Amino acid sequence: MELKNFQYETVLKLKDAMNASVQNVVLKSPTGSGKTLMLTYFMNDFCRSFPKTVFVWLTPGKGNLEEQSKKKMDMYFPNANTKLIGDVMTTGFEENDCCFINWEMLTKSGNNALKEGERKNFKEHIETALENGLVFKVIVDESHQNDSIKAKEIIDLFGADKIIRASATPKNVTDATLIEVKEEDVIAEGLIKKLLIVNEDIQQKENVKNEIEFLLEKAVAKQNALRNEYLKIHAYINPLIVVQIPNKNDVLLEQVERYFESKEISYENGSLAVWISEKKENLDGIENLNAPPIAVIIKQAIATGWDCPRAHILVKLRDNMSETFEIQTIGRIRRMPEAMHYENDLLDNCYLYTFDEKFTEEARRELGEGALNAAKLYLKPEFKNFTLKGEYKTDLENIPRDGTLAIEAIAEHFQKIYKVGKSVKENLKILETHGYAFSENIVKHTVSGEVRLTQKSDFDKLNKLDYITKLDTHEHGRMFHHELSNIGLKIGLPYDQMNLIIRRLFGKESSFSKKILSLEIKQLYAFVLNNSDKLRFDIVDSMSDYLTQIQMPNPDKITTFDFTIPRDFLFTYNGKAKAPKTSKKNVYEGYLNSAAPRSAPEKLFEKYLEKSNSVKWFYKNGDKGSEYFSIVYRDNFGKLKSFYPDYIIETTDGKTWIIETKGGFKASGNSEDIDKFSKFKFEALKIYLAKHNLKGGFVRQNKNDMDLYICTENYSDDIGSNDWKSLEDVLG
Repeated sequence: MELKNFQYETVLKLKDAMNASVQNVVLKSPTGSGKTLMLTYFMNDFCRSFPKTVFVWLTPGKGNLEEQSKKKMDMYFPNANTKLIGDVMTTGFEENDCCFINWEMLTKSGNNALKEGERKNFKEHIETALENGLVFKVIVDESHQNDSIKAKEIIDLFGADKIIRASATPKNVTDATLIEVKEEDVIAEGLIKKLLIVNEDIQQKENVKNEIEFLLEKAVAKQNALRNEYLKIHAYINPLIVVQIPNKNDVLLEQVERYFESKEISYENGSLAVWISEKKENLDGIENLNAPPIAVIIKQAIATGWDCPRAHILVKLRDNMSETFEIQTIGRIRRMPEAMHYENDLLDNCYLYTFDEKFTEEARRELGEGALNAAKLYLKPEFKNFTLKGEYKTDLENIPRDGTLAIEAIAEHFQKIYKVGKSVKENLKILETHGYAFSENIVKHTVSGEVRLTQKSDFDKLNKLDYITKLDTHEHGRMFHHELSNIGLKIGLPYDQMNLIIRRLFGKESSFSKKILSLEIKQLYAFVLNNSDKLRFDIVDSMSDYLTQIQMPNPDKITTFDFTIPRDFLFTYNGKAKAPKTSKKNVYEGYLNSAAPRSAPEKLFEKYLEKSNSVKWFYKNGDKGSEYFSIVYRDNFGKLKSFYPDYIIETTDGKTWIIETKGGFKASGNSEDIDKFSKFKFEALKIYLAKHNLKGGFVRQNKNDMDLYICTENYSDDIGSNDWKSLEDVLG
């Protein structure tokens, strides 16, 4: 089971949060981000590292979420000790249990779990567990729904040292460690749709006879287009329309039903479903990707945890009453049906049709540039014959990082940074000089003394103390596993591979030609435990440290293709922008300067292109997909990646340039580029340009003079170096 990069990061942050001083941890994770996978991975890994732990996962009352979550953990981790409340009432709590419990089993009047009786009640099972030295950690799923005094009383029963509250929309986040999964990271990994397209091709002043029929007609046409597109790529998915009607409006329900029946979408033939409190039809198996229902009618609220990844279109109907916007409703149409993007603008977006202005505005406010207006733009005729040679990975499978290449990269990184060599004795002295600790015992650090004022300078004067624990390979084995697992999470390698790498690089039994140390098993355990932070930093750094000896991808792994600018594309823009202007130099007819989403560097660069007398035309490339221009590079651990440069431009002298924009330089000169692989991409672009006799480089803004600069020869993070030249001087 492979976690996505952001999921690895989240698990690591959860583990770090267990050492924080505050009790509460808030996990803010968008619908569709794999919250259950991340939390169950964390639980399973934590139990392997720390005995005497019991996890209690509390779920809302509706939807049998506790059973769904337990089932997923059993699937992901077959050897985990999972239980439902019935199991707990029978056997009690045991070491490393992961218990999934419905709140209503504990809080609803009439339940038996907390009642006094002949059998041990739930509270007594908790007391027995605490007496046996077990430590509870509580996970509150969909925590925004269980924020009450009664809920707090239940949580308090466990005496948990840590409470993880998970929700896409957490409330009352105070005095807690906040772990936020960024929506853009989830999108980048293909788990949720790229954009919410609002009222596609609906004009600002649309003459509408019947609002309901108008919106439903748009939705049905979009459903047909989506279904046909899926068939083209041999994906047997029946995209679902979700029609949300206001509460207490049966007249509107009848109108919707009549419209669908006129299109032969009905309850009788199984193509229409309804899920409201007083009426339920055709819901069995509706989540299946090719289930018969084309549309489902719901009211304002939808059951928590409803997971239907084929839901693609939302029609939000209004009445005269004001309704509360719920981001969870939008979340129902954002999952990708097969947890991947198809690199197809039609399939990789979701669609909202509504005349409810308040709902639209709140969707925009919540999703920002994830909720945009859209229109189809067409390529100007003179650019139809433009071509470039593009590159993509020959093997399209998501190959995990290579442990063999990883160990080579880590070894070379240590050689480059610390100048280690063949002598393991000399290497030990070198690493010790650079702050690595060597002891056969576990050494921890603290301070002692008096502080008069709570100022940093006073704390710096305190006496530094070391306290030593004799190492026991059995007792500290879980800690060793925990630290190696943390390092592996940071670089996307499983524990087994990480363990092998550490033993080959630093262990006595290793015959690896580039091994750095020769430590006995106890010394190796102590080395990892005493230097975990420093070791993690160096190993993570080795993945993205550009090493001259690391070769570019094998040409056999790269396939070239003839790239042509797409004849049409779905143009997304900010419909609320003030006085948008049409670009004269973009290759598409009707391209606006309010194009979105765009990063700040992209917006600046497009303004420059439009004004420059030396620029003839420009094309904004996509960021993912076979229809866009890409070249291939490889990280130090052997992972092949596609790089999509931001812009292709042609100058008035007939030269073609390929440009990538990056974060700028602060007025102080410090870099704002957050991409660790910029140099890899730059070198790949440079080789590509030389091979095809083209021009190009990376463009960044210098905030000291607010001008744009370009680097074309040697990539540098020093704006003061001669590698960065004024863009105006280079392009004109």
